[in-house]
Amino acid sequence: MKRYIFTLSLLLILTSCEGGGISTPNEDKFVSGNGAVIMIAKNDRQLAPILNGATLNGLTFQGASNKVTIVNVWASWCSPCRAEAPALEALANKYPEVQFVGILTRDNLSSAKAFVKRFALTYPTLTDDAILLKFHGQLMPNAIPTTLALDKENRIAARISGEITVLALENIIKKLLAE
Repeated sequence: MKRYIFTLSLLLILTSCEGGGISTPNEDKFVSGNGAVIMIAKNDRQLAPILNGATLNGLTFQGASNKVTIVNVWASWCSPCRAEAPALEALANKYPEVQFVGILTRDNLSSAKAFVKRFALTYPTLTDDAILLKFHGQLMPNAIPTTLALDKENRIAARISGEITVLALENIIKKLLAE
């Protein structure tokens, strides 16, 4: 009987230490910002790298010039990315003159495709992590999600580290379209 109680107690202890949260190994290596918007004065803006490459649906994407562009770095395992996806899609639909593009980071393609389907994202997502290397010094490497707003001259005009809000991003878009 003592042996049975000991085994049962040990089993309960081991299963309670397993953890019940839904987290992936990748999610533990990244931080999410507070969603604060950093606007960059026109004179201080740096040229962004040209965005091009393979997309999640197998097409080749070539970034447009002379367009305001919203770049969102995301992953399907990222909780704030899931929270902001509907807002990004709503703004992409509201502002067809603005180019929206996602950059998938450290994720597998099947999970990313399921994410795009779940949130009905219509804008392209680039799948090559090496694209992020082109943004060296302009993006926090472990901040997911991160959103950049590029002006019509392809310069970084704003940065949001963390989950975006519709109001904050829409204000940025309106300012950049008015320039």
